[in-house]
Amino acid sequence: MSTTSSSLRDPATPLWWGTIVLRWITFGFAFSAVLVHHDGYVRPWLAWTDLGAMLVWTAVTSVAYARSSGRKAWLVVTDVVVTSSIMLTSPLVLSEVQYEELAPLVTTVWAAVPPLVAGARFGAVGGVIAGLVIAVGTGIARLELNLDVARDGVLLTASGLLLGVTATTARRSQAALARAMRSEAATAERERLARSIHDSVLQVLARVRRRGSELGGEAAELARLAGEQEIALRALVTTEPTGHSEDDTSDLRSALQILSTSRVQIAAPAGEVPMPSNAVTELVAVVREALSNVDKHAGPSAKAWVLLEDLGEEIVLTVRDDGPGIPPGRLEEALAEGHLGVAKSIRGRVTELGGTCTLETAPGEGTEWEIRVPRPRSGRKNR
Repeated sequence: MSTTSSSLRDPATPLWWGTIVLRWITFGFAFSAVLVHHDGYVRPWLAWTDLGAMLVWTAVTSVAYARSSGRKAWLVVTDVVVTSSIMLTSPLVLSEVQYEELAPLVTTVWAAVPPLVAGARFGAVGGVIAGLVIAVGTGIARLELNLDVARDGVLLTASGLLLGVTATTARRSQAALARAMRSEAATAERERLARSIHDSVLQVLARVRRRGSELGGEAAELARLAGEQEIALRALVTTEPTGHSEDDTSDLRSALQILSTSRVQIAAPAGEVPMPSNAVTELVAVVREALSNVDKHAGPSAKAWVLLEDLGEEIVLTVRDDGPGIPPGRLEEALAEGHLGVAKSIRGRVTELGGTCTLETAPGEGTEWEIRVPRPRSGRKNR
């Protein structure tokens, strides 16, 4: 597995390599400290044993952290435990005189690396927790809590926090870049298909529409259908993709635009209207059912208008037609006869989304549905 491929998967890879280099540098410092204070130790053999364990652990973690597959959560936690355990042997190594002189612990600055590793792996919270663990271990190994211990604790937690924030920001930036690149690729592919469709299918539909209108009769009906499909196809190839995003949201505006035909006009905001994907699916089904009722009951010459409004905290959908309207009591009769289109497909779906819908109709005045659905927190725009 190459370093390049690992870097592509984890943008925090440079931070991991930084902790590897720092660990070797701090190990060299710890080795020098043991050489300097060797004669004053109570148990010099234990100091050299600790130094050997530090060397082995530095080599093990360097090999593991150099690969993305080796940066396991359990290994990072073990890193903190091993470092703390070696540091806690300091009271068995240092003499009373060395404690009075504030001689360094056996691990010295080598113990500062695990909070950085935890920050790179778990983010800011993990880095702070690891820093606190090492800070508590430092206080226990020092056999007292003084200003130096408190200062070391602040530095340990701050370093874990900063590296954690950096790693999290890097990963979020890479995710945002990946989404932007996917969107750009989808847009380029849609434009290519649009050019191809324009040069073939759309031109054929336009010719059928014109020629059918000239011939009249049954050909005129074919011309009308061709015209509707031409409008729908143009809307499809000019509308932004409605695919799901990382937070499982979709653009309601784009999903509704493809319903446009010669008899159905869609009016929507200029920008995206993000909503949870399941809510988008349900609202599009509601509009389809309302438009289906227009086809069934308002006649072939009726027109419909769909208005989408984004009010921030809620979404308002209005579906209006210029048909003959619904006679009083007709909906109740349809429900009694087992026709559940309005009750289930419209009102039922809206209720499940936590919204409300109202119907205004009268004989000769058409039909108007007003649907209000609250926007869940996950689907709100950043304003």
